[in-house]
Amino acid sequence: MIDSSPLTQLPWAGPAAGSARPCVQDVHRALTYAQLEDDARAFAEQLDELGIRQGDVIGIMLPNSVELVVATLGAWIRGVVATPINPTLTAREVSYQLEDSRARLLVGAAMEGVDVPSLAADELRRSATSRDAITVDPDRLALLVYTSGSTGSPKGVMLDHRNLEAMATSMAQHFGLTASDHALLVLPLFHVNSICVTLLAPFTVGARVTVLERFAPRSFVDAMERFQPTYFSAVPAIFAHLAALPADERVETRRLRFAVCGAAPVSPELLQRCESRFGMSITEGYGLTEATCASACNPVSGIRKPGTVGPALPGQRIRVVDPRGEDVPTGERGEVAISGPTVMRGYLNRIEATAEAIPDGWLRTGDVGILDEDGYLRIVDRIKDMIIRGGENIYPKEIESVLATHSAVLEAAVVGRPDPVLGEVPVAFVVLAPGAEVDADALIAHCRLGLAKIKVPVALEILDALPRNPVGKVDKPALRHSLAAV
Repeated sequence: MIDSSPLTQLPWAGPAAGSARPCVQDVHRALTYAQLEDDARAFAEQLDELGIRQGDVIGIMLPNSVELVVATLGAWIRGVVATPINPTLTAREVSYQLEDSRARLLVGAAMEGVDVPSLAADELRRSATSRDAITVDPDRLALLVYTSGSTGSPKGVMLDHRNLEAMATSMAQHFGLTASDHALLVLPLFHVNSICVTLLAPFTVGARVTVLERFAPRSFVDAMERFQPTYFSAVPAIFAHLAALPADERVETRRLRFAVCGAAPVSPELLQRCESRFGMSITEGYGLTEATCASACNPVSGIRKPGTVGPALPGQRIRVVDPRGEDVPTGERGEVAISGPTVMRGYLNRIEATAEAIPDGWLRTGDVGILDEDGYLRIVDRIKDMIIRGGENIYPKEIESVLATHSAVLEAAVVGRPDPVLGEVPVAFVVLAPGAEVDADALIAHCRLGLAKIKVPVALEILDALPRNPVGKVDKPALRHSLAAV
């Protein structure tokens, strides 16, 4: 049954909804807007028959594909919350996300050690019987996107349909998207960047989306030649890979209007190299999952300031504040704070963490920034103890917690080491328990049992003691300094 609360169309129900216009494709399937709607309706009916009710949560753990898009939209039609899951996570990590979200179904391959019932991608129904109008309560939860926290336990960011609609329409407006655009989706769809920037935003204007399962330099180059998209969104690591292509490698950019770079800090030099070599215009943006994706972005047409992430996007406001929450003068450093219709509802079942993140209606990002006289934001540092590896957020505490489960480990500290391609990579420092004997390779192997590949330390050093500051806390700046000095 359709909810009788105040209703709105789904964010993806743009002017082409129900039409024969090309909508979404991967290497296996291509769907028109009408076909996508039919497949999504069919999955919504299937969820109903499986006993999945409005307000329930389902996990979706699929590689980038048309099926992933269908499952997400079908869940929303049914009034169900989707929690996207990284397919590379271990069974421990998947179980945590499913249990914390209280998911009743996992769309994806069954995993040993994961108790939630599963439904494989090839089991999704493809023929709907209902043609009722599709409307959804804008205040109903749409996504639970998990992001690691400083406590080491990932938190579920609650995003409702109003958040998604505000983000998608804002992106479309900022980039000047039209039905003639063609987005090449290269980032994983368990991230809000990919969901909002290169899926929902083009859907709102009736544009076309081509989904790549994953990024690899060769397949990306081939896709640019074959599909000739008008834009794509990527992370700095992808642009670094492109800049490292052989000198005679050509990338087709004739129809490319722009590219977007976000999710992690990037050097203006890298963007300039890519722009000069490939003839592409790259606009840098900034945002958090807690703000549904992006909050600032350089314009496609207008003044772009290299080294900044641009001004606030339509409908959002950005301030730079001191520890008391007061605005700092223009040009001075402070914590970046965001407000607007894209700010999350909060963290699932974490009232205190939500209150800390949004103490006064403004989302505190944990990032240190500077606003110039034109309102352009420059990110200069991070308050939170976070590592960004190729656009993926990694919190050291989670790695430290896994290391601590090894019987030989007394203490562990993890920090980020600068990396020319990925931005940062995690490096661990360990103190062994008295009398214990174990080598670094064995401890790294232990990490692989409980952590996704991107979270496993690239190096581990065994110390007699961890450095500490005057109040007794582990001196992580000193550890970072030791890595930088190598």
